[in-house]
Amino acid sequence: MKQLLNRLDESQKYLQRLILPLVLCVLASVFVAAPANATGVYQMPNIRAGEPTWVVDKAEVLSRLNEGRLSNTLDDLAKKTGKEVRMVTMHRLDYGETIDSFTKALFEKWFPTPQAQAKQALLVIDTLTNTTAIQTGEAVKSVLPDDIAESVASETVAVPLRTGNKYNQALLDASDRLVAVLSGEPDPGPPVVEEKIQVESTFKSAEETDTQNSTIWVVTILIIATVVPMATYFFYQNFSG
Repeated sequence: MKQLLNRLDESQKYLQRLILPLVLCVLASVFVAAPANATGVYQMPNIRAGEPTWVVDKAEVLSRLNEGRLSNTLDDLAKKTGKEVRMVTMHRLDYGETIDSFTKALFEKWFPTPQAQAKQALLVIDTLTNTTAIQTGEAVKSVLPDDIAESVASETVAVPLRTGNKYNQALLDASDRLVAVLSGEPDPGPPVVEEKIQVESTFKSAEETDTQNSTIWVVTILIIATVVPMATYFFYQNFSG
């Protein structure tokens, strides 16, 4: 009986050594994979004032046609007014970063001096949370006041996002409004929002489903790691001898 117990103890230790690395790998994939997909300012391309790069679609949510339309429109604006507008999409912020801090840091990376910043405007969308922010230089502020700039980010861009993640429409609408104001035309204002009764969705998002599935796998593996050695022990105890 003593030999049997020793064998069971060795089997249990062997199973623990076998399963523990697998559990750790699964846990790591659940808690570490998300930050790995984050976008930091250091990962953005280097752009300088006067450079004809107007759209950086890191989140890959824009069609080629609409990205080209935006680039052409913003290029024409720069040539006619000297004011430069750039638009950025990204999918996930680094841990501890906010859309406002990211936009400010990127603005300062691309345009490090007040002189370089003066005629610049930068609009950023985080597609994971659908949050937006805008940063402008002093020469732009004289034509595009902060309240209108904020309205562009929080209303013109946000409304199409709230009604179906319409990123192409959101940036095209923002471009139309920014171009109008920076060209000296009257502000067309934010989009008119129709009030609708919203029914809360009972479907989980893809991220929620992935996290739930990963958690189920972890719990299942832990249960197996505990139950199998116990079942083996009771089997030998009841049927040996």
